[in-house]
Amino acid sequence: MTLIDKARKGFSPSLLKKIAAREKIHLDDLLSLVVQGLVVVPYNKNHSPVQPSAIGQRMRTKVNVNLGTSGDYPDLKSEIAKLKISQKYGTDTVMDLSTGGDIRIIRKKLISVSSVPLGTVPVYQAAIEAISRRGSIVKMTEDDLFSVIETQAQEGVDFMTVHCGLTLKGVDRLKKQGRIADIVSRGGAFHLAWMLHNDKENPLYSNYDRLLSLAKKYDFTLSLGDGLRPGSIIDATDRPQIEELLTLGELVQRAREAGVQAMVEGPGHVPLDQVAMNIKLQKRVCQGAPFYVLGPLVTDIAPGYDHIVSAIGGAMAAAAGADFLCYVTPAEHLGLPTIPDVKEGLIASKIAAHAADIVKGFPEAMERDAEISKARKKLDWNQQKKLAIDPEKFAEIRQGRKSRSKACSMCGDFCALKIVSEFLNSGEADERCS
Repeated sequence: MTLIDKARKGFSPSLLKKIAAREKIHLDDLLSLVVQGLVVVPYNKNHSPVQPSAIGQRMRTKVNVNLGTSGDYPDLKSEIAKLKISQKYGTDTVMDLSTGGDIRIIRKKLISVSSVPLGTVPVYQAAIEAISRRGSIVKMTEDDLFSVIETQAQEGVDFMTVHCGLTLKGVDRLKKQGRIADIVSRGGAFHLAWMLHNDKENPLYSNYDRLLSLAKKYDFTLSLGDGLRPGSIIDATDRPQIEELLTLGELVQRAREAGVQAMVEGPGHVPLDQVAMNIKLQKRVCQGAPFYVLGPLVTDIAPGYDHIVSAIGGAMAAAAGADFLCYVTPAEHLGLPTIPDVKEGLIASKIAAHAADIVKGFPEAMERDAEISKARKKLDWNQQKKLAIDPEKFAEIRQGRKSRSKACSMCGDFCALKIVSEFLNSGEADERCS
């Protein structure tokens, strides 16, 4: 039985009990949300992540870290180090997007090390193998693609991005639209090339029932990919994007009917005034399915700072109802991220998720802010460090800019909190006012 099947029968697997306790929700309510498809728990019976995550309605906003080699940097050790730093700083999931080196060995090693759910984009491997065996991506067969999906499921992949909503109808809309950036999704580009060359429908759409049967067999979660997501804010919320979204809404319904968990991926580049509207539109069209967004990035002019751009969009998106933020690093649009890039991108996304959780009304989110504010008032640096999202950076800055006073070196003896605490909480305040 899949997780949904178990929940439907009233069974309470240990991972759902663990999630219910962490999310501070009654177990019966969690079971109901999973059954309805409003919450997904990426999970593969061949992996069983030690730290499972629930994504969706009434759950804390989750954050994903993308890992993976490239042809220029096929270094497994570096990716393992990125995975470990990601887990140290609290990522909820990771995705292996490797395209360089022996990607199967890399994936299996990352799965073995990962304590959190791990996702992939299986068309990457299928495309690379098609090039190796037949000389071209477009010579990939439908069986090649489904074979890779099953192999990855057997290895323990917990969720897979599958670009099922990119159809020939959507491609036709793309041609007529005249976008600036056309397609920026790598998986979407692979599918588009294959479809146009072979003059055939996307096999993940035309054979969706075959995909559902594999997902049900191994109980992995479908992350319905957005192959037509905008790659420039100028292209945001256009006809190709909405065409794909409408298709994804239909595929969500079919997944639920089959007892398969499914979430929906959302746009990558969206101007500020369209972010909330995009979230509300997706939730409506996809019947409340969990929504996974890349950023979104709210401007295109900040290469090197796109983790900040993404955090701005991510906070707005999550506050409007997005459930899952894919981090963006400072290296986005420039190159493969380094270990420090991964940390910076993750911290930026976690800040965005936390800011949104305050808006969503999670008491523990506001409580943490209240506690650090109290410690700040007392100039209790140890407690502030403990509560900080990045204690190491906190300590580094404190040590590098020491002050002669108890306050920080920015204000020193002129610290507003220090002055006010001395006078407001003493008898001198009353004497001065008399």
